[in-house]
Amino acid sequence: MDSLKELYRTHINTLQQRAQQVLARCKLDAMLIHSGELLTVFLDDHSYPFKVNPQFKAWVPVTQVPNCWLWIDGVNKPKLWFYSPVDYWHNVEPLPQSFWTDEVEVTGLKNADDIGQLLPTQRDKVAYIGPTPSRAAQLGIGADKVNPQAAIDYLHYYRSYKTGYELACMREAQKLAVAGHRAAKEAFFSGLSEFDINIAYLSATGHRDIDVPYGNIIALNEHAAVLHYTKLDHQPPAKRRSFLIDAGAEYLGYAADLTRSYAAQSGSLYAQLVEAMNSEELALIDTLKAGMRYTDYHLQMHQRIAKLLLKFELVQGLSEEALVAEDITGPFMPHGLGHPLGLQVHDVAGFMQDDRGTHLAAPAQYPYLRCTRVLEPGMVLTIEPGIYFIDSLLAPWREGKFSQYFNWQAIEALKPYGGVRIEDNVAIHANRIENMTRDLHLA
Repeated sequence: MDSLKELYRTHINTLQQRAQQVLARCKLDAMLIHSGELLTVFLDDHSYPFKVNPQFKAWVPVTQVPNCWLWIDGVNKPKLWFYSPVDYWHNVEPLPQSFWTDEVEVTGLKNADDIGQLLPTQRDKVAYIGPTPSRAAQLGIGADKVNPQAAIDYLHYYRSYKTGYELACMREAQKLAVAGHRAAKEAFFSGLSEFDINIAYLSATGHRDIDVPYGNIIALNEHAAVLHYTKLDHQPPAKRRSFLIDAGAEYLGYAADLTRSYAAQSGSLYAQLVEAMNSEELALIDTLKAGMRYTDYHLQMHQRIAKLLLKFELVQGLSEEALVAEDITGPFMPHGLGHPLGLQVHDVAGFMQDDRGTHLAAPAQYPYLRCTRVLEPGMVLTIEPGIYFIDSLLAPWREGKFSQYFNWQAIEALKPYGGVRIEDNVAIHANRIENMTRDLHLA
């Protein structure tokens, strides 16, 4: 396998080619990409945790340093002004020397306000790409050059096609996340609380809670019915029934996003449902291939959910086709099949059909689907079907014309378990699908 240094060199060449296209399309000389700035808490004297501009970390694996700048002209080496002040109150990162620094011209920036003196003086054809338009104005960059839509659309669209370097980083993120999931599973079966399971996860991944790419979902029992549950009870429940963990990790700015569900008692109805969902998720992944639209797979998963509803007699007396057509599967799987993954957990351009930003919305019946793209080599996506027992979603069906087909007694029996979700991260290749998660043997 190529070394990370070699992969990064190819990665930069690819980004330079994209930059040339952006600059030509937008009639620009350069892009000035800002890592971002610290945001101070209202009426307080400390800052929120720093989150780097994704367009910045696409170029350099600098993820925790504000006030950095990249000058990109598509021809010369990217120029990085790296913020490294004299400061005895806070840790200061030294100028980087790593596998990637040969491809980038790195200069120290002692004072954040000095950047204006260091930039080229001609800035009328320079675009600012970043989160702080007021800073762009201070640097003499016009409002029409702040995150110009044509540039953002192009950059976002092609971020969907991962380079070899990006895939390597995402595989490393998978390894960290898998280690965390294994530790969390052990903690669950040891009887620990949600809070302590989360601590076990973070310890195994080496992450702080502000380093994970999204808030860890550590849900015991009925909490698994809250799709983005992040409360973390400090006390374990009186009786352990189920455990749903949706938690990721990050490596050099790239994310992993994995979910597993576990039954406290093997052989239980819930345990059988978990096993069945796992089988359906893998079966769907086996059908993935380049050239097919992601929306088709979402619909296929609803057909598979219909099969599970009938198999477990949660709904009776209707065909699989009728369950999907009448959206009876909807309250059981209210979210989308998955989403693009990369520099962001819910990565950009899921609805873009071309590099000019042509938008294709999710089907009206499935408004929470996050991707309508045709699958192409280089894309990385999550596949995360679920089946849940959520009172607020089931309530309208109790009084509706289809109520008689629901086995409400069976549904009530499963409500204390919350739900099931299984999630893998897959990369699309020309003639195969790479399941980055299962390749690491996460059960």
